[in-house]
Amino acid sequence: MTVGGLKTLMAAVLCAGLSSSAMSAGEPPDPVRAIEQTFRGGDAARAFERLEQALATRPDQARLRFLQGVMLSESGRQAEAEAVYERLTQDYPELPEPYNNLAVLQAAQGRLDSARELLETALRNDPGYRTARENLGDVLVRLAVRAYEQAGGGPVADLALQRKLQRLRELLAR
Repeated sequence: MTVGGLKTLMAAVLCAGLSSSAMSAGEPPDPVRAIEQTFRGGDAARAFERLEQALATRPDQARLRFLQGVMLSESGRQAEAEAVYERLTQDYPELPEPYNNLAVLQAAQGRLDSARELLETALRNDPGYRTARENLGDVLVRLAVRAYEQAGGGPVADLALQRKLQRLRELLAR
């Protein structure tokens, strides 16, 4: 999923990434995967119901809470998703994924400076986090456009500045 060209980390990726151990044949099914499958299968109401039940018994499980943020975001409930990701960054400051997803939501609202800071935190936590690195690049391009637009606000049109701005806008349009 992209929000304004930026990418959120999907729950399926997180399931693999935050999984502390692989399931063995005797273990019960993973509730995060089961809830996500229900959600992806089109039964959002049932998925949210199952998620609430799981969170009632495991309120501190980061994977469940992250899935909650993903589901809220994908359901168009951005403010609620933002609150979930914000809380995750406070409770689990070492995890890069909530910072990335929070940054995507903030960038979509035009809060580019905040998004940049969040992505930089994600990358301090995990320098190899490719999605956050790409999102940071997208945010920096948007910040450059904003700076060029502000610089070009004078009475004399600077052709070099206008060319740079045009190229950046073309890049963002792709």
